[in-house]
Amino acid sequence: MTTHAIADTRTLTGRSLRHILRSPDTIITTAVTPIALMLIFVYVFGGAINTGTDESYINYMLPGILLITVASGIAYTAYRLFLDMQGGIFERFQSMPIARSSVLWGHVLTSLVSNLVSVAIVIAVAFVMGFRTGASFGAWLAVAGILALFTLALTWLAVIAGLSAKTVDGASAFSYPLIFLPFISSAFVPTDTMPAPVAWFAENQPVTSIVNSIRALFAEQPVGNDIWIALAWLVGIFVVAYAFAVAAYRRRLS
Repeated sequence: MTTHAIADTRTLTGRSLRHILRSPDTIITTAVTPIALMLIFVYVFGGAINTGTDESYINYMLPGILLITVASGIAYTAYRLFLDMQGGIFERFQSMPIARSSVLWGHVLTSLVSNLVSVAIVIAVAFVMGFRTGASFGAWLAVAGILALFTLALTWLAVIAGLSAKTVDGASAFSYPLIFLPFISSAFVPTDTMPAPVAWFAENQPVTSIVNSIRALFAEQPVGNDIWIALAWLVGIFVVAYAFAVAAYRRRLS
């Protein structure tokens, strides 16, 4: 990315962030659903769920809740992108000396910032509910890096949805399967308690390796091969989604 493109991206990211600051309910709404799920699972179902470990249930299920937080938040990226397309703002930008890539990156980086703020809110509530970790500063950085890469990968999927959707509802509805995916993983119960076909899917989809990696980092345990599998999934999704998003953007402007 050239210096010109970086400067344009910074300007457009600032524009998008100002919109969020004027409407902080976006971040609050994004955090409400995962917090509600956390309350229900810990205080209603938690006592009946056997995770096969001695750790508290809030410690066990928090990584999955964090992924649901991000999956909920990226829907707003698709929504805002769709509104910009419908409002003709992209055409206006096209007539100005602005790097084309900066228009998309402005939305993506805004998503990264807003979703990490939502994640921080959820973690703060988890601490109030009893979440405890002895994770080192390096482990926390690793968790932040995984969540940032997860957010970037899913946000580029949101960009595709925002550019391709025909209606506002269609732009944000794509995130529903992503929100549901952690429920068919190791996020809330061990996969070996599931029926064989479901367990096979749960063990071989990306969320399980990501959840296992974050859980191990919080518990100060070896991450094993899960971290490499998680990174391979995330980098792969990021690269493919980015390529399709750029292609969709070019088609819309052509």
